[in-house]
Amino acid sequence: MIADSAPAGATSAEAGDDDDNEAAAITPEVSESEADLGEPGPPLKKLSPFRIGFFGGLGLFVAWWLGEQVVSISSVLIQIAVALFLAAGLNQVVAFFERRGLRRGLAVLTVIVGVLVALTLFVVAIVPVITEQVASISAKAPEWFESAQRNRQVERLDEQFQLMDKIKDYVAKGDFAGSVFGGVLGFGLAVLGVLANTFVVTVLTLYFLSSLDKTKRALYMLAPQSRRERVSKLGDRVIEGVGGYVSGAFVVAACAGITSLIFLFVVGLGEYAVALAFVVALLDVIPMIGATIGAVIVTAIGFAEDPKIGLACLVFYLVYQQVENYLIYPRVMSKSVDVPGSVTVIAALIGAALLGVIGALLAIPTAAALLMLTREVFIRKQDEH
Repeated sequence: MIADSAPAGATSAEAGDDDDNEAAAITPEVSESEADLGEPGPPLKKLSPFRIGFFGGLGLFVAWWLGEQVVSISSVLIQIAVALFLAAGLNQVVAFFERRGLRRGLAVLTVIVGVLVALTLFVVAIVPVITEQVASISAKAPEWFESAQRNRQVERLDEQFQLMDKIKDYVAKGDFAGSVFGGVLGFGLAVLGVLANTFVVTVLTLYFLSSLDKTKRALYMLAPQSRRERVSKLGDRVIEGVGGYVSGAFVVAACAGITSLIFLFVVGLGEYAVALAFVVALLDVIPMIGATIGAVIVTAIGFAEDPKIGLACLVFYLVYQQVENYLIYPRVMSKSVDVPGSVTVIAALIGAALLGVIGALLAIPTAAALLMLTREVFIRKQDEH
């Protein structure tokens, strides 16, 4: 037994020597110059100030760059938003035809054809009349200006503020020719821009209208399965409310335009009736101040034409705005938006400050949608606690 154990001990010693030799072969030899540099320190911590500052600054730069890109395409985003709102409004007409028994595809096709026909008739039949009447108004503007100079109240204001002298000095001494040329050129470019934007918005609106159901389903699929049904119902409610407001606003504007057209023919302003009625209808879409601006424009032209006509316009629009505010608007909008008056004013002011007229148009349905989501989501959750 003793003789057998000795070779075993020798074998284990030889195995230990072999392990030492392998470790020495794997570990690289350290020179004296490298040994003098000291041992390497620990790696940088993941939460080191340098790492946090570097990646924080990089994230800030990327966020700033993305913000600049969004600002650069802001006009396109506004066109998309307007097209979505118009598509939601036209979807109410599609739903009307669906309730009458038409299939969705046929109802959408009917509405699209109707929109294209209406735009064609407007461009072919109404635009030339509006252009002619605007030219007539522009031609008579100097005559109205001279008659205003002979007005006693205008003469008093001129004595206090020298308005006429300032206008004459501007025309005589200023770079009037250059400013007029630039104004005409700028006006032409503005008209081309409006036509191009109108074409783009029209195409986008028709596209969104035809694919509204598919778009909604694709967006609803982003919600979790457990909440998808509720998200779908809330989304449909928002789209229905926005569409109701948009379609209702156009109905109210159409009432204002048609009523103004009839009144202007009766009162004796038939020479400018179509152009002025179109201006009234267009401005009436703007909440809060649009109807008042249209009434002021028509009344001013009425007074310039004849004081009796101006007085009739003043009385008519005072009465009509009360009828619109208390009869037409509440009945048209009763099933579309539920926004308190104070919220309406605040939303319109904020929208106008952010995006001008477009912002004022989109502010009220946006506020209605946010209020509805707040009631259905936030307040309901608060009531559960």
